Amino acid sequence: MPRTEHLVGTRALLLAAARDEFAAHGMGGARVGRIAERAGVSKERIYGYFGSKEKLFAAVISEALTEHATLLGPPSADLAEYAGRIYDLHRRNPQLLRLMMWEALYYDGGLPNEQPRTARYRDMVATLSEALGSEPGSDSDTEAASTLLALIGLAILPTAFPQITRLILGTAADAPGGDDELRAHIVRLARRMVAPASDAPA
Repeated sequence: MPRTEHLVGTRALLLAAARDEFAAHGMGGARVGRIAERAGVSKERIYGYFGSKEKLFAAVISEALTEHATLLGPPSADLAEYAGRIYDLHRRNPQLLRLMMWEALYYDGGLPNEQPRTARYRDMVATLSEALGSEPGSDSDTEAASTLLALIGLAILPTAFPQITRLILGTAADAPGGDDELRAHIVRLARRMVAPASDAPA
């Protein structure tokens, strides 16, 4: 195997092992030794590739977010169904939410790679603003940003806080078809939320 391919393969193994470890234990509880063992390399190789456990954590988050953005795609004209897509993606990939929650607990203030992440959300807000019929860059971008935040919150809460979902819905969410019913309800709520004021129910 050429050296370049070997390096890429080893880095991918490390990131995959680290994603599992950080999702399960967070930045504080994750152990470099377990990551190395799972990836089949020495701990020194991890430091050689990433420099520190914190930088490895940042690389894992960055890779997971890029993968998430690719799978989700940009906001669409049907914003309610976009909320449904967010719900579906996180139900299928709960690991990303766990990583994001660990990140929120670990960092107090600035995040690694914050500027490109901010730029990615800014692009999403611009796309959403256009979908809402506003001119990108206008004052309506603030409304679009708040709408995006609300859509994300609505769609991810059942997966982020399954205990709250269970306490409120009881066994309904776990019953056959319960997940589909919850998704449909989220889409209906999102549709009401983004409807023009003239279309809103009295």
